[in-house]
Amino acid sequence: MNGENWTEKEFGEAERVIGYRFRDRSLLLTAFTHSSYAAATGAESNERLEFLGDAVLQLVVTEMLIRRSSEDEGALTELRKQYVSRTALDGAEERTGLMRFLRYFGSESNVGGKTRSNLFEAVAGAVYLDGGLEAARQFLKEHLLRIETENYKTILQEYVQERENKTPVYRTQEAEEGFFCKVTALGVSAEGAGSSKKAAETAAAKALYGKFKKGNHA
Repeated sequence: MNGENWTEKEFGEAERVIGYRFRDRSLLLTAFTHSSYAAATGAESNERLEFLGDAVLQLVVTEMLIRRSSEDEGALTELRKQYVSRTALDGAEERTGLMRFLRYFGSESNVGGKTRSNLFEAVAGAVYLDGGLEAARQFLKEHLLRIETENYKTILQEYVQERENKTPVYRTQEAEEGFFCKVTALGVSAEGAGSSKKAAETAAAKALYGKFKKGNHA
């Protein structure tokens, strides 16, 4: 059984990693309680907090995109998918290292699949319940929303068309996990991957634009 007895050290370290100090630490403990641990001990699992965190995440990301982007509804929906995807949440969890605090029963094989993304959502839900929307917004801003929100496909296209009357060429295909894209413009190529075709193309466009800005290729 992992994480059976939390001491002040574990509470303090988890709060430091999250960047938020809980008034009700029972919420913090529940956020890190996997269903396998709950089933073995009778404790409450983090599934309800995960459910809440998903809704909080959708709201905060949507609000951010509305404020920062002039894209239409369809483009905003695609952008939001990038932020709330399992890939994005897994990445946010890996950057913060939340999994090391997870309380679970049995071997690590019990905590595969969506455990990482679910844990991140559960923590967001716990922060929201304890500190309100602003606290949750700050948590997500720090650990998930640091990714730049510009539409790099548009930025790249404008950059290229200022230099020649052509548009970037995207070649996108399905990969083992998600999609892979190679984009070429001005005789230079870059690659990107993502959980969706849109995400892969955006990643590739960002990589190529970065090459141009750093290397003065054109």
